[in-house]
Parts: sequence; C-alpha cells; structure tokens
Amino acid sequence: MKTPSAVVRSVQGDLDPARLGTVDAHDHLFFRSPLLPGQELDDVGLARRELAAFAAAGGGTVVQWTPHGLGRRAAELPALAQATGVRIVAATGLHQSAHYPPELLAERRTDLAGLFVRELTEGIAASGVRAGLIKVAGGFHALDAHARWTMRAAAEAHHATGAPIAVHHELGTGALDVLDLLCGELEVPAHRILLGHLNRSPDFVTHREAARSGAYLAFDGPSRAQHATDWRMPDAMAALAEAGFAHRLLLGGDTTTAGARSVDGGPGLPYLLRRVRPRLVAALGEDVVGQVLVTNPAAAFAVEWR
Repeated sequence: MKTPSAVVRSVQGDLDPARLGTVDAHDHLFFRSPLLPGQELDDVGLARRELAAFAAAGGGTVVQWTPHGLGRRAAELPALAQATGVRIVAATGLHQSAHYPPELLAERRTDLAGLFVRELTEGIAASGVRAGLIKVAGGFHALDAHARWTMRAAAEAHHATGAPIAVHHELGTGALDVLDLLCGELEVPAHRILLGHLNRSPDFVTHREAARSGAYLAFDGPSRAQHATDWRMPDAMAALAEAGFAHRLLLGGDTTTAGARSVDGGPGLPYLLRRVRPRLVAALGEDVVGQVLVTNPAAAFAVEWR
C-alpha cells in the first residue's frame, strides 16, 4: 500500500489522514494556566476516561491545541492514545502573554521559531513526541506586540516545516487582521491557517471573507452560554455552507477547565458528538456534517513535512 505524501503528525507517529475518523479539531486533555487557578487539566486518569467517553460516542481523533509552557504533558499522550484507540495530535506554539510568567517569555525571546521547529521535527522536551501543529493567539479585535512576535515565529516555523498554524481569536475577533499578517505580510498559504473560535463572534460577513481567503474556520468551544455559541453556530455554519464554503469548516470542543470535563459532570469531549452533531445535521445535513468532522480535518492537518 502506497504511503501518502501528506501525513498527519500524531503523538504515535505520522498517520495516513484517512485513519483519523471523526475529529475533534480543537480540544485539550491537559491545560494549566495562571488565568484559571484551581481548574487545571492535569489528571492522567481523568484524561483517559474523557478520551474513552469520546471514543464511545464515535470519536476517532483529538487535536490538542495546548502550546508550549501550559502543561501539555506530552510524554503521557502516546500511552493515552494506545489505551483508548483515539489518535492524538499535539501542538507547539505560544499562547497570549497573560498565560505565562515574564521570565519564561524572556527566556524564549531569542529563538522562538527554533523552539517551534524542534518540537515539530525532533520532539517536545525529553518526550520524543513531535507536535503536529503550531498554536498562537491574537487579542480582542487587535494584534499586540506579543501576538505579532509569536505569529512571525510561527510563520518562520511553517516555512521550515510545512506545519499548519492554529490561531486563538479572543471572543472570535480579529480574524481578518490575522490573515493580513500571516497571509499577506508573512506569506503563509491560507489553507495552512486554522482560525479558531469564530463561533464566538457571529459576524457572518467576516466569516465569509475569512473563508474566501482559503483558511479553515474552526467553530470550537460549544456549550459556553456566555459566548453565544450553541444556538448561533448552526446558522453561522449553514450560511457558510450555502455560500460554498462547507469545505473550509472545522468543529472542536475546546475543553479548558476541570469542571468542563464530561467525567466531572461537564459537557466535555463527548458533547461535540452527543449534542452538537445532531443539531448540525438538522441544519446542514449528514453529508456536510461528515465533511466537517472527517474530510476537512484530514486535509487541514495533513502536511508534506519538510
């Protein structure tokens, strides 16, 4: 059997994109930030149970967007994938500055792109686990100096490796500014960019402009009532599908706190398939939802690695 030239870099090695199955394109098994004290995702046993619940709901792959310095626990990920049968993709990258102590940012100031490249090609720290994407973040309707620094490093690492760049948008804003920087100034191909949290700002005009660029639009973080997600997501995604952009859509859960895990009584990873998928099927149809959960992520995360 011929090995595909484009592969998804999972924590267990490079995979044929056809093996991903149903994909949660943005979530977290482990996450630790000073902005969320007492809500750390750092329990390996609970992560295993959460993955098992996702698998039982029909899930095949989880893409963890936890970047450098926020408790990824990369060394634990291969065993979790092996135990549950769920493929896992890990991230390198850097989040907003508020998530880090100043000394860590100062330490990374000299060779951030080099760090990203090493974690993509050699492995994360001593774990040997290679990242499969780069995660960075913008701000609220703006790109501050930190965002521009990290995005420049991400672009440099992309050009060195081919890795996709996934972007956190604060409350779903700033997507067009991100595209102006990454695609325009830094010459990253739009189809290698994943724009996260666009469901949190239901601006259909911006959504269409972003999709027209060729970037992927990730609708991630459902079940968060304060972000106006669940009840507006079907309309936003239907509008994009009707405009011919179904092939640019991704779906994710973005579980970032202990209380949000399904095994702790929250919605967690299974919610995406248990509750969100039926609503989207009613709005978009089975074929489009299958494209969003299976076909699109297989393309979005597949790379001809350099």
